[in-house]
Amino acid sequence: MTNAGMRSQASLSIGEVLTQLRPDFPDTTISKLRFLESEGLVEPERTPTGYRKYSVEDVARLRYILTAQRDHYLPLKVIRENLDDIDKGAPTTRATVSLVPTPAQEDDHIPGAQDFVVTRVAATLTRTELLARAEVSEDELDHMEQFGLITPDSQGLFNEDSVIIATTVHALAQYGVEPRHLRAYKSAADREIGLFDQVLAPLARGRDPQASERVEQATAELSALSVRLHATLVRAGLRARS
Repeated sequence: MTNAGMRSQASLSIGEVLTQLRPDFPDTTISKLRFLESEGLVEPERTPTGYRKYSVEDVARLRYILTAQRDHYLPLKVIRENLDDIDKGAPTTRATVSLVPTPAQEDDHIPGAQDFVVTRVAATLTRTELLARAEVSEDELDHMEQFGLITPDSQGLFNEDSVIIATTVHALAQYGVEPRHLRAYKSAADREIGLFDQVLAPLARGRDPQASERVEQATAELSALSVRLHATLVRAGLRARS
């Protein structure tokens, strides 16, 4: 929302930002703020030890994003384009998209097929770097590894997926859900991967040049549908209890 050179001093921790936002956006969580950062929509500064520090402008940017999602159902792609226009000082013309959420736009924070395009993520983070990026303790990471939620490569390095897993597991722990409770998630994920491999095997055997591309596309779509089904089943179950 403002040029980097004109930013006010970044002094707010992620917890302090959450406290400011919660009165207007009660469903906001630390995981949500980290997700918006991972999407490149807000870029808080980092201390030498890796902790986030938000400026007043960062908080204003978050309010814009959360308002656009809550009141206008704007997908993240459109919000990002709007923010880019604002950063450049250009008039924003994209906010007039349909205010009625389509099935693809509803709950747009749920990953879509584009988020599951199969690309190899290099493992470049040391254990110390992972701890700083995810803002978790040694003991927490030990438990995540113990229960198979995070596994380093043969050189002891971690990739960006490990950061997301660690921050998510840490957030769940704030509610009393510990890594030992999450072994079922890992087992379910492994079973899904096995099921997808079986379903996609006929496509993979294709000899035409497009076979590999079709497998990648189908994998991404299956993954997104699986995540959406899981999220909706949980939501439906919770609603049935109320």
